[in-house]
Amino acid sequence: MKPLPLTDCPTRFRSRTANHAAGLAALLLAIALPLLATEPDWPRFRGPNGSGIATDAQPPTTWSDTQNVKWKTELPGPGTSSPILVGDRVFVTCWTGYGVTKGKSALSRELVCVDRVSGKVKWARAVAGETQVDRYEGYLPEHGYASHTPTSDGESVFVYFGRGGAAAFDLDGKQLWHVKLGDGANQKNWGSAASPVLYKDTVIITASEEAHAVVALDKKTGKEVWRAPGAALEYVFGTPALAGSPTAPELVFALPQELWAFNPDTGKLRWFATTGLPGNIAPSVVVGEGVVFAFGGFPQLGAVAVKTGGKGDVTISHRLWQTRNSTYVPTPVLHEGRLYVVTDQGFALCLDAKTGEQVFKERLPGASASGLSGKPFYASAVLANGNLFAVSRRNGTFIIEAKPQFKLVAQNSFASDATQFNATPAVSGKELFLRSDKFLYCVATQ
Repeated sequence: MKPLPLTDCPTRFRSRTANHAAGLAALLLAIALPLLATEPDWPRFRGPNGSGIATDAQPPTTWSDTQNVKWKTELPGPGTSSPILVGDRVFVTCWTGYGVTKGKSALSRELVCVDRVSGKVKWARAVAGETQVDRYEGYLPEHGYASHTPTSDGESVFVYFGRGGAAAFDLDGKQLWHVKLGDGANQKNWGSAASPVLYKDTVIITASEEAHAVVALDKKTGKEVWRAPGAALEYVFGTPALAGSPTAPELVFALPQELWAFNPDTGKLRWFATTGLPGNIAPSVVVGEGVVFAFGGFPQLGAVAVKTGGKGDVTISHRLWQTRNSTYVPTPVLHEGRLYVVTDQGFALCLDAKTGEQVFKERLPGASASGLSGKPFYASAVLANGNLFAVSRRNGTFIIEAKPQFKLVAQNSFASDATQFNATPAVSGKELFLRSDKFLYCVATQ
């Protein structure tokens, strides 16, 4: 006997069937939500503690427009900030208007919330307009007006937009506070880029260009807790790192020629060391066990290792090694006693963390900029399941084994997306989140 369509079934049977379907859907949702909730957050630039390591994650090593793409979402505008993951939400910043739209459109910097399961945009919020905007010329178009990655404590999301100020939103998009920190600029007109860092009840902002200062704000109210000024901060583009010990915590910055370690509770200087890294500093500080590593410099690159826990000038007593093998923009990953980085020039570089000696240096095939201005790589590599995921600007993502012998595992790209990929990816569970100037992607292991 052929079953009746549901619309032709008796009312009682129809009701029971509908109730059964609703119950089944609720059961599946109840099963899915805890599974999603068990996946760790990626709540800031380079992951939970800024190390760039996704513990226990197993993202795919191959993808394309038609393979392993869970979803692809068009964003309101471009940006170089990285996506972060908070529960069932993905957050990323972008900008619209000035520099994107032809004519004299006003600049709008926005925080965008995307559903992690479906990829649908849940909401987008802009901060108040700026009275003075960095000129869209020179090198500023290389990264634009949304370069600072947001951060979250699981209840609120904190953003910094340079001259647009710092702001906090709840997870549903309600703006909690917004404060301006300065309208300054440096001679190069690059805009700032360091991402906010949470410490206890504060959000620490590196207002490097706008205020030539590091500012700690109360994360509930936005009120200033402390401010640490310094003229050399105007050429700091890397995100600071939390290091030291529980009894003597340190907030470490790499500046031109020096490393500074602040007390994150007060903003007072604990120690400093001369590094010899000139010009501007873009990579973030890397933290090891009792040691920090600084990379970067221009026009001459370098890297240095300094022990933590000092007081005053520790250049002679605490500096462990120094080398010219380095990277200009991307930040290295420390794994099993080795520092791995894919440099802005497209070299896979590995250094021994104890000595600074080179383990390998290999040019990645097909990593050239293909006529693109600037460098082939701006994004920092992240580590998951024994592999480094290094996103190039125009030639896809290179996957390299994190071992002392160089091995290229794969190179993946989206043929349909010709825009720039400047953002460091986010990783959690079996998912990898990539961001271009036009789209946000979730690629997932099936």
